[in-house]
Amino acid sequence: MLFPLPKSLRRPRASASRRIFCAALTLMALPIHAQSTGTITAQRVSSTPHLRAYAQVVPISTLPLNAAETGTLAGLTITPGTHVHTGQVLATLRGPEIDSLLLELQASLRSAKAQLRNAEKALSIQREQLRAHLSTRQSLHQAMSAEASAQAALETIQSRLHATRQMAQITAPSDALVLSLQAASGERVSAGQPIVTLQPSSALWLRASFYGGNTAQIHPGMTGLFTPASGGKPIAVRVRAISGVTNPSGSEYVMMTAANASSPWQNGQYGTVTLNLPAAQVIAVPTRALILSQGSWWVMVHTAQGDQPRKVIPGSARGWTTSILSGLKPGEQVVVQNAYLLFQSKTAGQYQIPD
Repeated sequence: MLFPLPKSLRRPRASASRRIFCAALTLMALPIHAQSTGTITAQRVSSTPHLRAYAQVVPISTLPLNAAETGTLAGLTITPGTHVHTGQVLATLRGPEIDSLLLELQASLRSAKAQLRNAEKALSIQREQLRAHLSTRQSLHQAMSAEASAQAALETIQSRLHATRQMAQITAPSDALVLSLQAASGERVSAGQPIVTLQPSSALWLRASFYGGNTAQIHPGMTGLFTPASGGKPIAVRVRAISGVTNPSGSEYVMMTAANASSPWQNGQYGTVTLNLPAAQVIAVPTRALILSQGSWWVMVHTAQGDQPRKVIPGSARGWTTSILSGLKPGEQVVVQNAYLLFQSKTAGQYQIPD
C-alpha cells in the first residue's frame, strides 16, 4: 500500500516515481512466493472441440410452375405465403384451344368405346360359331386381335384425355409454400409462361457462415446442433456441403440438413449452429491459471529456477478448464493459486510508466 506524501514534499522526478512504483509492486508481491505452491500438473485429456457460427434456414431450390398450353387462367386464388399440399389444384386454364382439344378427345373416346363394344360382340359371335363348328380358329384369332387393338386404342385415348385435363390444371407437385405469382386470374397466358413459384417444404437446409479458415476442419457428415434464436428445442443437423468459395464478408458457407426429416424448421429461421469436431488429446488447465497481458495469454510455470511466466495459445474452454494449443508440455507444473499476482510481481521490473 502506498501512503500519500506530505504536501510539503515536492513532487519527485519521473525516474524517482518509477522507482517508488516498482518498489511498491515488489512489496505487494513479497508474500506471493510463499503462497505459490498451489499448482497443478499439466496433463493430456480427451477433448471434443466445437465450432459455432450464425446460421439461417434457406431454400435449397425453388419450383416454378408453368402453363402447359395457351389459355386463360381461372380460379387462381392463392397468395404469396400460402401453404399448399400435394395434388392441390392452384388454377385452371380455359380457352378455345384447350376446349377444342378436350372436345376432340371426348369424341374420340366415345368412338373408341363404340369400337371396343363392336369388337367384343364380334369376338363373342366367333366363339359361339367355333363351338358350333361354323367358324375357324383363324377367324377367332382375328376377332381376338381386333378386340385387343380396340382395347389398346381406348386406353390410349383415355390417357391422352387425362393428360389434357391435367394440362389444363396447375397443381402443386408437393407440399410447398407459395413464394410469388407471375400471373393473375383472368389473364391470357401462353404455353411455358411461369404462373407460380413454390418453395417445397422438404427442400430447406441450414446455411452457416464460418470465418477464419475453420471450414478446413469441416467435412460432410459431421453432426451438430442448431439452436433457434427464437427459443425452443435444439435441432440435430448434419453437414451436407461446403461452398469452398470465400464470400465478400470473408466467410464460407456450410450447408446442413436436419438429421431428423420431421424437424420443424421454417424458411428464414435463424440462430446458432454448433458443430462437433473430432475428439483430440489436448493439455487442459484451470481457466483461472490463464493471465491476459498486452494482448497475449500467459501462465506461470513452476520450475527448478522458480515460477516463470510462459506465453501460451489457449483453445476452447469447457466448464472451468481451458485447453492449451501450444506453450505447455505434459508434466509441467502450472501455478493456479494467486497466478495473476505472481505474474505481476515477475514482470513489474519490465513496466515503464509513460512520461
